Amino acid sequence: MIFPEYRPRRLRRTENMRAMVRETALVPGHLIYPLFVVTGRNVRQPIEAMPGCWQMSVDMAVEEAKEVSDLGIPAVILFGIPEKKDSRGSQAWARKGIVQKAVSAVKKAVPELLVITDVCLCEYTSHGHCGLLSGSREKGVSIDNDSTIELLAKTALSHARAGADIVAPSDMMDGRVGAIRESLDNEGFDQVPILSYAVKYASAFYGPFREAAECAPQFGDRRSYQMDPANSREALREAMLDLQEGVDILMVKPAMPYLDIITRLRQEFSLPVAAYQVSGEYSMIKAAAEKGWLDEEAVMKESLLSLRRAGADMIVTYFAKDFAKLYAQT
Repeated sequence: MIFPEYRPRRLRRTENMRAMVRETALVPGHLIYPLFVVTGRNVRQPIEAMPGCWQMSVDMAVEEAKEVSDLGIPAVILFGIPEKKDSRGSQAWARKGIVQKAVSAVKKAVPELLVITDVCLCEYTSHGHCGLLSGSREKGVSIDNDSTIELLAKTALSHARAGADIVAPSDMMDGRVGAIRESLDNEGFDQVPILSYAVKYASAFYGPFREAAECAPQFGDRRSYQMDPANSREALREAMLDLQEGVDILMVKPAMPYLDIITRLRQEFSLPVAAYQVSGEYSMIKAAAEKGWLDEEAVMKESLLSLRRAGADMIVTYFAKDFAKLYAQT
């Protein structure tokens, strides 16, 4: 029944009232912190384009992981920068590769922390692309999809053997989730989930990451295997293909420019949805704050909250530690 004389009253916005009627929660338990791991010892090299982030040797990454866990952040995602690269990215699946060493060390030191591993070849190939190359620069180069997914499956399996809790293919090759699932299951790792970069756009927001991971393409770009930023229906098709191949968590990357995509996946699928607040998003906020143009803490919290409101169950963000420290003060 409608009462024409009724006029809704605006709530008094006291702090307690705001807390009681708040629709979206954001806590450190929703966050995943990225770590860039390099060879050596006692290495903690600042990443110029990403203030507050570092390339770290395994021993330093272990100390960072302890701090992350103490802050209430439940997971890290590891990116490895090998000492040597080749055309096949063979260090990606090496038994004593940089990520494999880091996984083992972190799990030994902080067993309760979830360790997620990025599964891709771009950080390990001399040419910087996410897959094996076919053809020549003179006649045209393409990515050999089928040969690449075999190596991605080997890489994911090597991470699981090292103790990874979750593997996260980020390459955008067709069929890689199914190949990884089959490889893991055949070797007894059927309980290791796959967090797929299911919807990864060919974005201009990745620049600082490519400095951090030393993985910029040496020629061309990645538009032939990453998604067109103009497309949204394609995102649903990509996610559905991964679902059919056995994915456990779907991720959208980047995050803030694709809030509509996060929401569409949340509405369409019952699987957990992750969002990756990428390096460009992080660096823009940091740079503007350094100039005094933005309040870094306020914008950081608002940006992360927007991802949760859009439907993200978990967020990969370089702000994870900063947010967790602020949260501990409230």
